[in-house]
Amino acid sequence: MQQAIMSTNFGYVRVAAAVPHMRVADCRYNANEIKKQISEAVQEGVEVICFPELSITGYTCADLFFTQQLQRNALSALEEVCAYTRNLPIIVLVGAPLKVDNNLYNCAFVMTDGDVVGVVPKINLPNTGEFYEKRWFSSGRDVLERNINSIRPRIPTIELWGNDVPFGIDLLFTTKDYSFGIEICEDLWSPLPASTQLAIQGAEIIFNLSSSNCVTGKHEFRQRMITQQSARVHCGYVYTSSGIGESTTDIVFSGSTYIAENGDMLEIGDRFQMESSMVVSEIDVERLRIDRQRNTNFTHDKHGHFRHIQVAPLEPSVELRGEGPMHRHFTKTPFLPKRKDSIEYCEDVLNLQVHGLLRRWQHTKTETLVIGISGGLDSTLALIVSVLAADRLGYNRSQVIGVTMPGFGTSGRTYNNALAMMEELGVSIHEVPIRDMAIQHLNDIGHDLDTHDITYENAQARIRTLVLMDLANKYNGLVVGTGDMSELALGWATYCGDHMSMYGVNAGVPKTLVRYMVRHTAENIFGERLREILLDVIDTPVSPELLPTDEEGNIAQITEDKVGPYELHDFFMYYYLRYGFTREKIAYMASMAFDGVYSEEVINHWLSVFMKRFFTQQFKRSCLPDGPKVVGVSLSPRGDLRMPSDVCGI
Repeated sequence: MQQAIMSTNFGYVRVAAAVPHMRVADCRYNANEIKKQISEAVQEGVEVICFPELSITGYTCADLFFTQQLQRNALSALEEVCAYTRNLPIIVLVGAPLKVDNNLYNCAFVMTDGDVVGVVPKINLPNTGEFYEKRWFSSGRDVLERNINSIRPRIPTIELWGNDVPFGIDLLFTTKDYSFGIEICEDLWSPLPASTQLAIQGAEIIFNLSSSNCVTGKHEFRQRMITQQSARVHCGYVYTSSGIGESTTDIVFSGSTYIAENGDMLEIGDRFQMESSMVVSEIDVERLRIDRQRNTNFTHDKHGHFRHIQVAPLEPSVELRGEGPMHRHFTKTPFLPKRKDSIEYCEDVLNLQVHGLLRRWQHTKTETLVIGISGGLDSTLALIVSVLAADRLGYNRSQVIGVTMPGFGTSGRTYNNALAMMEELGVSIHEVPIRDMAIQHLNDIGHDLDTHDITYENAQARIRTLVLMDLANKYNGLVVGTGDMSELALGWATYCGDHMSMYGVNAGVPKTLVRYMVRHTAENIFGERLREILLDVIDTPVSPELLPTDEEGNIAQITEDKVGPYELHDFFMYYYLRYGFTREKIAYMASMAFDGVYSEEVINHWLSVFMKRFFTQQFKRSCLPDGPKVVGVSLSPRGDLRMPSDVCGI
């Protein structure tokens, strides 16, 4: 098993959400626990670590916040933590109370290399139920409003240990590699979260120092809120909340930690830990920038003035730079659903395909659908979609005409599966052998029948399409295309052959998802006999069956031997189409996702094949028939991929 080491060249920022074991009002003890976790984070190559709200004192100090002793102890402990960060390559976010102009604020302190570079006060103070923050704290909004309304506004700063430190809710922290902003607990729960404006102003990562208590159902609700907010503003979101050690006079704290990115939850920490705990992951800032680049609201919606605070943490030593494997997980199958929502996901896929097709069927006022059935994955899914479309329109399934066209490479396995499948589904069956037509055509153009080259193969593919088009004319029908998105990306289609149809129901479905969908229908929709057939289709090697079978009548032409594994190509396609990542980054991610499955040499070989075929075959995609977008990205020249056919230099 190879270890994939994190690279700093691809936009990843390693972050941590920490929950220290603490004691209420024991600032020195809390500072020591925080320092221990800072040290642990440094050893793991963490660039930013975030601690809970009021982590120096504890959130549940109540009226003790008014006491001078607690305030002094908090400042002393903060100074100790700050000094500890000297010469450490990390940014530390710690929560503590701070008195400014005789007002007490619930603040986040940003520290690095022995200095506090900024202090952000909490804006929204909960004052209902078990929370009484307005009893002790002032809102950070008051600071900004006081300065705005002043006759001679000043940049709000505070003196801290002899230094002027930026103070306010208008702080945006910027390093050479990324920018981040801070909100504190209730600021996320408000109708207009602080993170929304921070993100619009440029914050790529939001850190939330929280002390949200735990009640039944709140954990799941908080997850949804964090993932939704990270998706809404295209940001990384790091959240940590107080844990065991807080007072349980009226409420209990579970120590919740989350790291999310653009709608995806990367890490969720275990709750109710008896000791200090921490979760670590990597935020892909490059991915966030790509999505923001496509969303012009991030430039059009800017308003207000934010101060950009330059933060320059120390560079980690060679020994600590990116030490250890990535914490972030990369799935091998980015187009497939997560297990927990697989049924709903598959239903959505089918609905998109079915409703796209039935709308075209209705609009053209044709009587039939004509579809070539090979017994392979793609035609199987297209047939299922066609049958379901007929069912939803209240049409007879006999109006779906399945056409089997055995040729030189047709195996007994695929031929029999095609017939059995059509019989079970109750569609009309036409058989049109193409061997004699192909022989006649090859003879007409003077091609040697023993030369099994591209001409030999494509002649058959074009004859098949000719047959389908003519049958559609004969039966007032619509030719349903079977080619999938992966084949289109690779240009693995015969121009004016299987490349063409009157509606391509699979054009937005990658090969890995085609296989998944056929299995879904086998296990969840159809009966036992059809289930057996579909499972055998899944197990059949992918092949266009254009070359003669072997001596035993088995498939001799295996697609993946020629163009490479579809699971790799779908991985490449997803990250290139969705994010436009560089070849180097895609290879790096694939090496982690397929660790132990494919070597880096194999990955790089097939990635080269993908890139070459993708850019040389755009001319085929430029004249694709209509077909529904299904998985969030598509290859349609009228939609997601408006690319010239003669691209060079990518």
